[in-house]
Formats: sequence, structure tokens, C-alpha cells
Amino acid sequence: MDYEATIFPHTGGYGRFNRLVVVFSWFPNFAVMLNLYCEVFYTLIPSSYHCKPDPQLLPSTFLLSNLSREAYFNLTIPWVNGTGLSHCELYKYPPNSSNFSQNLPRERVSCTQGWEYANAAGLQTNFVMEWDLVCSEYWKIPLQHICFMTGWILGYVMLGTLCDRVGRRQCFLLSVGLSTLLGAAVCLSNSALVFMLLRLSQGFMLAGVFLSTFIARLELCDPPHRVMVTMVGGFFGIIAELLLPGLAVLCRAWQVLQAVSTLPILLLIPYFFCRSVFPESPRWLLATGQISQAMRSLKEFSTKNGVCLSGEIYPGETLLSVMHSAYGEDYRSRYYSVLQLRQTHVIWKNCFILSFTLFIGTGIQYCFTRNMHIYSEDFYFNYFLRVITGTLACIFICLSVNHFGRRGMLLLSAIITGISSLLLLALTPYLFTALVFVLSVVGLLFSQSLAMLSAFFASEVMPTVLRGGCLGMVLAAGCAGMAASSLMELQNNRGFFLFQVIFASLSILSIPCIMVLPESKRKPLPDSLKEGESQQRPPLFLPKTDRINLPLLHRRYQLSEYNSDSYSSLVSVTRRMFTTGHPTYTNTTPVNPPPAETETQAQENETLQKLVS
Repeated sequence: MDYEATIFPHTGGYGRFNRLVVVFSWFPNFAVMLNLYCEVFYTLIPSSYHCKPDPQLLPSTFLLSNLSREAYFNLTIPWVNGTGLSHCELYKYPPNSSNFSQNLPRERVSCTQGWEYANAAGLQTNFVMEWDLVCSEYWKIPLQHICFMTGWILGYVMLGTLCDRVGRRQCFLLSVGLSTLLGAAVCLSNSALVFMLLRLSQGFMLAGVFLSTFIARLELCDPPHRVMVTMVGGFFGIIAELLLPGLAVLCRAWQVLQAVSTLPILLLIPYFFCRSVFPESPRWLLATGQISQAMRSLKEFSTKNGVCLSGEIYPGETLLSVMHSAYGEDYRSRYYSVLQLRQTHVIWKNCFILSFTLFIGTGIQYCFTRNMHIYSEDFYFNYFLRVITGTLACIFICLSVNHFGRRGMLLLSAIITGISSLLLLALTPYLFTALVFVLSVVGLLFSQSLAMLSAFFASEVMPTVLRGGCLGMVLAAGCAGMAASSLMELQNNRGFFLFQVIFASLSILSIPCIMVLPESKRKPLPDSLKEGESQQRPPLFLPKTDRINLPLLHRRYQLSEYNSDSYSSLVSVTRRMFTTGHPTYTNTTPVNPPPAETETQAQENETLQKLVS
């Protein structure tokens, strides 16, 4: 049964109850993004730090009271040209020396008493300063980000599959409950290792919150509203990014910021008790064959949308009776997993291509943000510039996708991203700093658009029975692209040129791949595997309307709708033809005898016979 054409309009369509549920599905987006982008402030290295002076490395005759603080630092901490005081070394003097001239022999040793830090952006203490993750311990910072992204990857894949098995609501409630507990546990971390493991677990559950609300929101909308509803959810995430620097300044300590960012997730607990705020998706219930639950859900939606009058959805026949006749009482529910993608051809191809484009869109952003540091190294400048480009990317998708299609705008974003990356790769040493900055901003803008549109496009072309697992795999590929930047930082950016070459090449390679995707603009969401497999690639360019069409040679065939009565009549007539021994249809036209010959014709025939004989 076609949900979009037969069921959805008669339950009120995108009515007031659907709109209310969609509004409540936006608030989890704010909570999830707040916890996601806290990572930026947790792992930010202060702009200035140095070793704490160790008096035991100085001679016993040294008197601290005779020197100023600056002179004391000059004698105890090496000076590095261009960067100031050394971050990781101290001077060690001979124990019995009394001359402190520059020519005194002294050796350099690693820090022994810890470090002194300037305030990081907004926070007085964070993950780095709490456990002195600098110098030889620096590798734990990118490792922490990799662990956090690994949690998101595993959460998208595993909880996406769970979302297809137990439903959107059950997966959402499980993820909200556990992510609240894990967020509170992060505040109590007593070591860097415990912090990493708890953040990995929290990322795992946050992925389930984001994925379940994303899918449920999409399945409650009609085609004209899908883009706007999804992008408004993106704007809620942008609001969280904008508020985060102010919250960091107010909180001062990372433990307080973690508690504040966990509070919005705690406020989602009422979703457990109020089912109307986040109901189960009736589309998923119907697609998986849970007919009794689907009937109750559809009745609830039609009643609260104000279209169910006296139990009837449309005159002469109720929706429930139609579902009974279509499915029957012995219809069994059936669930699917991502392992069944092996039996498909079109679905796995779409899933792979969109995973590929989302991986490129998130991974290549590191190249553009690193090039922007040439123009300015101020943290707040680069942070808010990234937020602004994300906002513009959302606005660009809202204004263009419904007019020009998903595939066309995805293709445009990939082309501009690839061209910007290639220009920066080849011409950065020869361009003005302002031009490098402009190319980096343009590339960042369209790479964010590429990432957002890939996720949204994937949610539309994947069938309902596998939407959680397939979309989870696509989003997991995006997190893998985000983790790729941390792999570069783990190697102190050695091989960055090769990293940029690879992603620039992949962005160009994605262009022909995008051309084989179907178009989902103004089309219903596929529900079954058969519907997902039937999606075809439309022509890239529309046919010209000014071609010469000869009306005598051009014939239009009108598609006839299926009629069960006509089909049964045809079957009965055919059966009668085969069971009877004579043809069903006989010629009733009377056969007239040949006309009699006239006398003249008879004489001519006799004469002709004589001549022949």
C-alpha cells in the first residue's frame, strides 16, 4: 500500500499534530550539538605555556630575591627564537657554580615540575591543562578526539540498526537515558584515560539521539516540507555553537561546562512519559508489517490532526478496513538489517556514493581551516567564521534544493569544493594572503554544504525498512572524515601536503559518482526494498521543449489504473472459453447465396466452352 498517496493525506497530512512533534524533535538537536562541539574547548591548547622553574636545577648559591621574574625566567627557561620561552625544556646548572653569565655551561632537561598555562579560550582549566597533555604527552589530545569520533561511528552503525529493529522511539529513549548518565559521569573523570573512555561511550549514545530524531522528523513530513524541517534542525545546532563560547566563559572549568552541556539532555526525560511528544513513526510500523500498532498510531494521528469524523477517513470506507483488506489478519511483521544490502543493487550503490561524498565533505574541511590560519590565528575569529559558513550553507540548501534538485546541488557543491582545493593546493605559495583566505572560505562553505546535503539526500533515498542502518553507515563515514584530521595532528601534521592531495583528488572523483544518483525532489519516501530498488537515475539535463514533434507520429498512451472488478471479469471469461468446446464468440452475420446468372452471361459462357473444346 502506498503510504504517501493512500494513507498519509487521510490522516491529516502534515497537520498540526505532525508539526508539534517536529518542533519537539528539534530540541534534541540542540542538546546533541552542544555536547559535540564542547570537544573544541576541552582539547584546546593554550596559546602560551612554559615549564614551571625548578629550584633544584639551580645552584645552591642562587638567591631568587635578587632577580626579577623576567630575569629569573631567562636564567631557568631556554628562549626559542620566534616563539618565546621554551614549552618543554629547562636549564640545569652545575651544582657548585656561582657565575650566572651566558657563557656558563648548562644543559637542557625536560620539565620536572609541570607547566604554567595562560587561559585557554573561555576556560581556565580543560582536558589539556588538567593532566598536562603537552610536549611528550601531546599525542593524547588527537587520540581523545579519535576516541570520541569512534564512539559516534559505532553508535551510528549499531544504534541505526537497532532503530530499524525496535523503532525510532525506543532507540531514542534508550539513547537519551544512557547519554545523560554518561555525561554526568564524564564530570567525575580522575584521569585522561577514564575521560577518553567515558567520552567514547557518551558519543556512542549521542549518535543514537541524533539519528532517531533525524529519521522520525523526516518520516512525519510530506515532500514539500522535508528540506525546511531538516534545515531548521540544523539551525538549532548552529545556535548551540553560537552559545558555546559564552557558556565556556561563564563556566570557567571544564567540569562545569560538561555539566551544563548535559543539562539539555536531562531536560529530554519528559519524553519518556509523554508519548504524544515523540510517538513512534507510523510509516515504519506499516513498512515492517506491525499492522495493529500501525492502526492505533494512524488513528491517533488522524484524531489529533482533527480529520477523523465519526470514525471515517473518507466517505464509504474507513482507512482501517482498507488496511485489513490489504494485509489480512495473518500478515506477519518482518524486520530488516543492513546485511540485506548484499541482495540489493541500487540501494547499496546509493549508500556507498553518499557515504563517499560525506566522508570527503567532512575530511576536506581540515584543509580549508588550516589554510585560514595563515590569515589569522585567533581562535574566536576562526571559530565564528566556521559557524557563519555553516549558517550560509544551511541557507543555501534551503533556497536551492527545492528548485534545482538534490542531485544538482550536490554536484555543484562537489565541483566548487574540488576546484577550491586544487587551486589552494597548486597556487598557495604564489597567491596573496587575502586570496588564499577567500578560496579557503568558499571551499569551507561548499564542503559544509556537501556534507549536509549528503546526509539529507541519503535519508530520502534509503527505504524505510533500512533507513536507520543505511543512514547510520553514511553518517559514520562523515565521522571518519572528521577523525582523519586528528590522524594528521597525531603525526604533527607531517604529510599534510599528501593529505590535501588525496582529498582534492577524491572530491574530483566524486563528481561522476554523483551523476548516477536518483533524484528525490518532490517524490515520496521509499518504504520497501522493492521501492528503493526501483529508483532510477533521471537525465542530468531536461529535454528541450522546442523540438519538432509530428502529431501523426507522436502518440501518447494513457496509463490505465488497476481495477480488480475488470480483472476478475476477464479471468472468468477466459476460463469459460477454455472449459467450453465451442468458441465463445460466433459470427452472426447471415450468409447470402450467390446471385443467379443472367441470360446474356449464360450465352457467353456456352460460346466460350465451345471455342475451348
